[in-house]
Amino acid sequence: MSGTVSPSRRTRPRTVLISGASIAGPALAHWLHRYGFAVTVVERAPELRTGGYKVDIRGAAVEVAERMGILEDIHRASTDMRTGAYVNDDGKRIATLPADIFSARVGRDDEIMRGDLARILYERTRSDVEYVFGDSITSLTERPDGRHDDRHDGRRGRAGHEPDDTDGTGCAGGVEVTFERGAPRRFDLVVGADGLHSNVRRLTFGPEEQFIRHLGAYISAFSLPNELGLDREELYHAVPGKLICVYSSSGDPAAKGMLTFRSPRLAYDHRKPAEQLALLEAAFKGVGVSPSEGWTEVPRLLEAAREADDFYFDGLQLIEMDRWSRGRVVLLGDAAHCASPASGQGTGMALVGAYVLAGALAEAGRGPEEAFGRYEKEMRGYVAVNHALAAKFAKEMTADSRRQIRFRHLMMRILPHMPWKNLVAKKIAEDFQRGANAITLQDHPAPAAATGRAPADGCPTYAA
Repeated sequence: MSGTVSPSRRTRPRTVLISGASIAGPALAHWLHRYGFAVTVVERAPELRTGGYKVDIRGAAVEVAERMGILEDIHRASTDMRTGAYVNDDGKRIATLPADIFSARVGRDDEIMRGDLARILYERTRSDVEYVFGDSITSLTERPDGRHDDRHDGRRGRAGHEPDDTDGTGCAGGVEVTFERGAPRRFDLVVGADGLHSNVRRLTFGPEEQFIRHLGAYISAFSLPNELGLDREELYHAVPGKLICVYSSSGDPAAKGMLTFRSPRLAYDHRKPAEQLALLEAAFKGVGVSPSEGWTEVPRLLEAAREADDFYFDGLQLIEMDRWSRGRVVLLGDAAHCASPASGQGTGMALVGAYVLAGALAEAGRGPEEAFGRYEKEMRGYVAVNHALAAKFAKEMTADSRRQIRFRHLMMRILPHMPWKNLVAKKIAEDFQRGANAITLQDHPAPAAATGRAPADGCPTYAA
């Protein structure tokens, strides 16, 4: 876009409130700060959440991480997984493959613990971005004409001062925000980067039930003592309708457990772990109680799940929406288009989406509606590909019968000895790579931090 808003008409950066301090929120905060926005991130948790399972950085997400300057940080914090193996009921390894085949990584692709990536993003942004932990949004009220009481301003301005933000440019208007604990404030834009069960989506678009598509399975992840002595390896065990996984990653003395089971949609409160634990225990009742009933490690995993302080449980679900924005509120990452853990792309989509949204906002000539439209247009095809892959992978995660499980084990056992093993590995990675690279990243103007100067009016350029 060419032209600028006159400094006399515009003297402040736009203010943005981001709900959610996991991956998408801090990644967006990084870019917005570099483009000259004033950013606040509000997070319901009392502190940065550093738990979670390992996540993949593939394809376009690798390029975004490099443009952010965090790719080397990711490589240094890599899980450095070496092997993956299937085990029988006694825990004996019956088929072992290199970890890159299990995780479908190629080239510069990497894998990192979600908590480690969250820390990297937080440390990169904490000195430039206002973080508010232990609070949550309770209401969003748009003020199209930009008039507001400055005492409630996201800029923390002085009472009674009315800034000149009714000039008709994209910087006008705002959203009055109330919080559970903090005083009301006003922001130019609000972003919901608060996950599958997004509070911002509920407040802006309505109950999540109308947007969720259940993929027929549930997954749980948690930490546990590494009593199996695993060293950067993951063990899998399958029983009909269920998949059990235990793994350890580089630099972590603990192990992680992951339990997946097929089920129609279940009713429970996603904020009440006790209800979730009861469902998990019911699903795996009897599994592993004897060698003839599955891996005997399963009862210990269930016990560890009860004791873990990072217990996670949720459905493999997609969020499908016709649009991701309304007025001055926009959704990002899982809040907009969750592809579920089955896709293996959730974290990558969050990083890519943050880059695309920030670039669209920085270049928009006529305000947020144009920016949000460009963001959606650029992301829609990428999301559609990964939603389709998630539905496919969710069906393949668990086997229907013991006969099918035995066949899978046989194929994995003979694969390392076959001359065409590299072709098979390539085929395994093909779908994941197709999803990871289903977008062509656009180049945006050099951010202020890169050029050493901010726009003269403190706001991204607008058509005059």
